[in-house]
Amino acid sequence: MDTVGQFLRRRREEQRMSVEEVARATRVPTQSIERIESDRFDELPGEVFVRGFLVAYARAVELSPEEVLARYTASRRIAWVTPLPLSSPSKPARGRRFGVAIAFVLLLILFTLALSIVLKPRGDGMPQELSRHAAEPSKTA
Repeated sequence: MDTVGQFLRRRREEQRMSVEEVARATRVPTQSIERIESDRFDELPGEVFVRGFLVAYARAVELSPEEVLARYTASRRIAWVTPLPLSSPSKPARGRRFGVAIAFVLLLILFTLALSIVLKPRGDGMPQELSRHAAEPSKTA
């Protein structure tokens, strides 16, 4: 039985396609195509990319992607395990809510302070030298 790389190379040659044509059709770099055909999967990026490359390659040479992936999985003997979701402890969630509440109260205080500065009446706190009444001479003499 052929390896995955040999199987794909043989199919590419039957289709009379060059490595460059497959690379253009799949948008997979030429070096990666050559590594796939020589079964050097460890020199390729992560497992997800390898599987994506194989699916694209299979479609380009008109093969079933499922068959190519099955050959690859059998050759690699990889057990796929679905990771369990991590449960977050309830204490940090409670602490996070407390922090959000404190931040909200602080923002409310700052907003109130800014609003009081903007809406403060201007005429009452003016020094006498600058007020209109002080500028007029007194006519009581």
